[in-house]
This record gives sequence, C-alpha cells and structure tokens, in this order.
Amino acid sequence: MHLEMLKIFCDLADLGSFSKTAEKHLLSQSAVSQQLAQLELAHKCQLINRKKRPIELTMAGQLLYQASKDIFDRYEQLKNELNALQKFSVSRINVAAIYSIGMHTLPDYVKRFMVSYPNVNVHIEYLSGRKIYEMILAGDIDIGLVAVPKRDKRLDVYDFEAEPLVLACSPKHPLSHESQVDIHRLQFERFIGFEKGSPTRVWIDNILERYSIVVRPVMEFDNIETVKRAVEINAGISIVPQTAILQEVSIGTIKAIAFSNENFVRPTGIIVRKDKILGRAGRYFIELLQKKAK
Repeated sequence: MHLEMLKIFCDLADLGSFSKTAEKHLLSQSAVSQQLAQLELAHKCQLINRKKRPIELTMAGQLLYQASKDIFDRYEQLKNELNALQKFSVSRINVAAIYSIGMHTLPDYVKRFMVSYPNVNVHIEYLSGRKIYEMILAGDIDIGLVAVPKRDKRLDVYDFEAEPLVLACSPKHPLSHESQVDIHRLQFERFIGFEKGSPTRVWIDNILERYSIVVRPVMEFDNIETVKRAVEINAGISIVPQTAILQEVSIGTIKAIAFSNENFVRPTGIIVRKDKILGRAGRYFIELLQKKAK
C-alpha cells in the first residue's frame, strides 16, 4: 500500500467528491475509483458509502482516515528530522543546466550558496534541455535550469531570470558599429541559430516571425559556445542571451547590439520533479535562485 493511495483516499473523504479528487491529483475519476477499490479489497471492508451525496465514510473508513492522517504527520516529522541532520553533514546537490545558464549565470549563485552551506557539494552538469527533462523525471538529478520552461504535471516549475536577448556579430560585420539596431535590418542576413526544435530556437523564430523577418540560416548548433565561435569568425550574425557573451564582448571578439524595437528577453526556469524530496540545502538553493531572479 503506497502513501499516494492513502493520500487519494483522505482527499476523497475531505472533498466528498470523486471528480474533485480526480482533478486535484490529475487523474481520471475511474482511476480514483480503482484506487479506492484496491484499498477496500486489501482491507476486506467497505470504506465509503457510495449512496450518499456527498459521499460519507463508513466506520471502517473513519478508522483508516484517522490512521492515514497519523501516518502523514509522522512522515512529515521524519522528513524534518532528516533535513535537520543534513544541515550538519556533508551532502551533495545534483544540478543540470543548459550551457548558457550553467557556464555564465549559475556560478555567481553557487558562490552565494556556498557561503551558507560550505560543506555541501554542488555538482553541475551542462546538458541539452531535452536531456535535463529526461534526467529530472528519471530522478537522476535534483534541480534543472532550462530556457523557455514547459509546463508538465510531473514537475514543479519556478521562474528564473528573464535574459535580455541581443544581436551578436563579429567586429568585422557592417552592423557592428551600431549602438542599437532595428530588427528589420536582419532581413536576409546570414544567421547562426540554435538547433531546430530547441526551446530557444522556437522562441527566437517566433520573434522573427512576429516582425516578418526572413533570415538565411547558415549554421545550427545545440549549444551557445559553438554559436559564439561561429559569430567570432564572421560566419553570420545571431540572437543570443546577453549574459552568455559578456566575456567575448569585454575582449572585443563579439559585438553585442541592443534592439531598438523592444526589449527582447528569453525566459528561463527552475524545474524539479514533484515528488522529489530535497534537503534543507536543496530548498535553500532554489529559494536563492528565485529570490535573486525576482
């Protein structure tokens, strides 16, 4: 018997409705009914009077309801005690981030985190967004940082930084001397983009489409570092997060030019599997990311 099954039973008792319970747990009504039937079969008794509306618990159901509440209270107490132990022990948080966030935005947050939790090892992997979603759902990593986060009933999604998008070009490109540029000047320009289907590619394509801009794709890459190398050799221009090219701008290998039309940004997010139990350090890390982002 799983805790989730008992939680569904308690919610059914509290809400008095199969439909409301199904909606809360993102299940079908038949799935909730099947969970109840399994409980009744396991305990060889009827737990709910189905003839009453709203539904009522039988005496056996009331006993199971109270016992389930006690179990949940004790389980929460256990988690709090374990988290308290983790505060004083060496532990590890597994984080995966897309290249642009992991290499250029995340390090400052990790430094701030280490001030409060010097004994916690923050292990960071740089992966594609698709791989991060896979590993989060598989439970292989604790926290993911992605661009243009997608909603999923299996995930908790928190807002991270909204990254300014700028035009990136080589100092040899004709647009490099502009302080601002109208996005319409990108018409028919040689363009270096992110791989098709990636969230950032879809986001930027939507911006170009909104302004009826047609560019000439010459290269496509799955990470920001390769995009930057192509821009540096003047293979074409690109639209990239400003934070990802700060170093290249400082040494003069790439020019970053703001758009005059509007302040284009790329949303980013923090993703965690819904049933993932994080220690105190992990929760603090997420709070730190959210607080700074706000």
